[in-house]
Amino acid sequence: MPSDAPAPDPIPLALYVHWPFCLAKCPYCDFNSHVRDAIPQARFAAALRRELAHEADRLTAHGPRRLGSIFFGGGTPSLMAPETVAALIADARAMFAAVPDLEITLEANPTSVEIGRLRAFRDAGVNRVSLGIQSLDDDALRLLGRQHSAGQAIAALESARALFGRISFDLIYARPGQSPAAWRAELDRALGLVSDHLSLYQLTIEPGTRFEGLHRQRLLALPDDESAARMYEDTACVAAGHGLDAYEVSNYARPGAESRHNLTYWRYGDYLGIGPGAHGRMTLADGLHATRRHRAPEPWAERVERTGSGLMQDERLSARDRAREMLLMGLRLTEGVPEARFARRTGMAMPEAIDPVILAAALEEGYLVRDETTDGAVLRATASGRLRLEALLGAMVL
Repeated sequence: MPSDAPAPDPIPLALYVHWPFCLAKCPYCDFNSHVRDAIPQARFAAALRRELAHEADRLTAHGPRRLGSIFFGGGTPSLMAPETVAALIADARAMFAAVPDLEITLEANPTSVEIGRLRAFRDAGVNRVSLGIQSLDDDALRLLGRQHSAGQAIAALESARALFGRISFDLIYARPGQSPAAWRAELDRALGLVSDHLSLYQLTIEPGTRFEGLHRQRLLALPDDESAARMYEDTACVAAGHGLDAYEVSNYARPGAESRHNLTYWRYGDYLGIGPGAHGRMTLADGLHATRRHRAPEPWAERVERTGSGLMQDERLSARDRAREMLLMGLRLTEGVPEARFARRTGMAMPEAIDPVILAAALEEGYLVRDETTDGAVLRATASGRLRLEALLGAMVL
């Protein structure tokens, strides 16, 4: 192994399966999602299974790998045939050494078609569901291009709660015309329905989306920065009132209900991504590799059918690359980045990866703190630091 290769990582592997198809393209969404008149279920099921087998062979060539989580994301994975989900779960369990409490999450939208499949997904092996609610206001749902109503969202939460032990759902705030008071009331109502895990995202204008065009034409106005910041701060207060802690910039959970799969990303563990456009970070014999698969569904499937893999990029990361990525991901977490783990995973001491002048200023301003624990020092962002994290990281990380 090269001298700058990372040490083997003790965090179990996370498996991400990307299903690229949606019923409609939301105007704010820049994810790799595609609308088709008819979804080629059999073809994409076979391609996903083949790509998983191909990558599992590569990952286990030098020994078995523990599997800690599976996440079916998209797109809209609740449009997958439940039989496909069951087959992929069975394949993964056969190819890797699954931990006893394997977390298996599937994203679903609250349309009647998708919610009607929840029982079948549970029977397929899914034990955690993440619902794309986005809002409990019908006008906002129409603005966001969602295919469900607030009533359907509430019914979906009730159905999911009856079937799954673990539930998460998403909401979008800082929407056009939304006030901090309206957001507090909506969030309080949502948490009164299900309070286990919640992902809360500030609406942003992403390049290439329909909202970008409307915003450029001044036909879509978002709340000002002060109001958006107030909503972010209010979010933590309302969530804490329902027993949910902010464990990441946009994620809140009761203790023990955190997304283990997403924690693998933020803690910079290994994850295998399969399916169109999926990314991965995998430790192989010569070091940590960044992988990316073809974005377009049909060309991806053609590549898999021809070669076994839809890979477009497979790059061994340098120590500097790893250090930058681990800081960018880890400082999103309330727990921060342990310096000892950082050194093991990147091959660099943390001071080598951070601008010392910016770091000193961030510590002085209270945006960052460096805690001493029994396991060594931990660098973490404070609540005010997480509010400014994007600018802070851009300036600080070398």
